[in-house]
Amino acid sequence: MRRLNDYRMRLVLVGVVAAMLLGCEHAKADFTFGEVACVDEVINNGTNTQECSFLHDGLKLYFTNNMPGGHGGHDIWVASRETQNAPWKEPINLGPNINTGSPCYPAISPNELELYFHTSWNSTVLMRSTRVSRDDPWDTPELFTGLGSNACDLDISADGLTVYFDSNRSGGYGSWDIWMATRETVDSPWGEPVNLGPNINDSHGQSSPSISNDGLLLLYNNGGLKHISVATRSTKDDEWGPPVLLGTAVNDPTSWQHGAEISPDGSALYFDSNRLGGFNDENFWQVPIIPIVDLNADGIVDSADMCIMLDHWGTDEPLCDIGPMPWGDGIVDVEDLKVLAEHLFEEVPPAEP
Repeated sequence: MRRLNDYRMRLVLVGVVAAMLLGCEHAKADFTFGEVACVDEVINNGTNTQECSFLHDGLKLYFTNNMPGGHGGHDIWVASRETQNAPWKEPINLGPNINTGSPCYPAISPNELELYFHTSWNSTVLMRSTRVSRDDPWDTPELFTGLGSNACDLDISADGLTVYFDSNRSGGYGSWDIWMATRETVDSPWGEPVNLGPNINDSHGQSSPSISNDGLLLLYNNGGLKHISVATRSTKDDEWGPPVLLGTAVNDPTSWQHGAEISPDGSALYFDSNRLGGFNDENFWQVPIIPIVDLNADGIVDSADMCIMLDHWGTDEPLCDIGPMPWGDGIVDVEDLKVLAEHLFEEVPPAEP
């Protein structure tokens, strides 16, 4: 009888917490990948679409493409959309002030007032252009050495105060490592670069970092163009955990892929690849990140799943650590319960092993 009462009390607790959390901010769950698809042809309208940089609200995408109407071999374009679920509108060329030659690998600041890029796809020469407001034209680009020599593939954090990049500067663990630098304000110079350490970097070479909006997830190429990995941490003050190689839905063994970017809302992963099935030789691809919240795999998200979570409360049980980002945060807590509350009573197919 006592066990029955305990179970009833636990269900009451589940109901109360669920009612409290159903109106909370959206969170993402532990995940599986959906079906990979080529991004809209309006983006992949050229023989080579390379390296994208999301604005952190998800409504603009800066990328390199040699589509018709440009000023060089490759140009930087920007596409916009009304919402994160809306189709992309026709891309706009950034103009001859930026697109002289073959600029590549754009990185846009969150306020859209700084643009970093390389002079060509095989160059480590880093350029920087600024503008006073989003409505102003870009200034003439200038050589940028504020991150030292050979700083490549930049990605700027959502607050604009941290930049991640790869470099072969001395002091690393291999030929190319992932580094970071910080600044006090968006108008301050970048500080001295710091290596992300042996959990991220090794002798096989790392490149093309991408940081999530909350700063807790890092995507990067790990040991070559066919190997995109992800590393996570619980807070911005913690060390990065060991990387996990993404599955074959992303890392197609018959092609190469790089430049991975997680969408700002955590719902999809973007990357460029030469895999078959695209519009051209090299395309942007996307794969949905599907939340797994049916913990006991019985086909419905219900109180039984919440009870499983409560049984593991305060632990690092991977089964129940499903929020706030798709890869969890290292502890089963209220963030994970938010996810379950959002999906209560949904019928879902059992998760594949």
